Amino acid sequence: MAMPRPTVAQLAYGSCTVIFSTLAMLLLSGTSSGVGVVVVALSALALGLLVAMTVPRPAPHRPAVPVARPAAPEPVRATVPSPVREPVREQVREPVR
Repeated sequence: MAMPRPTVAQLAYGSCTVIFSTLAMLLLSGTSSGVGVVVVALSALALGLLVAMTVPRPAPHRPAVPVARPAAPEPVRATVPSPVREPVREQVREPVR
């Protein structure tokens, strides 16, 4: 079974955790020996790996399931009285002289 590839978010969170935790532990411990630096670096790598593995992975793509839609409502019929018909009035023009 193939191992899944890490996402960009996992790589970013893990890398930032390793860098910042290494700096913080070196500054707070004040160690200058080689063994102390190796211990700090290994613990920072372990912490970065832990953070990278706990970042939630995106959900797998699922095919869309058709959603049952409710029946269309019946149109509402408004009762409006018909307009009153007026006789057509023609405009009388005067002859041009």
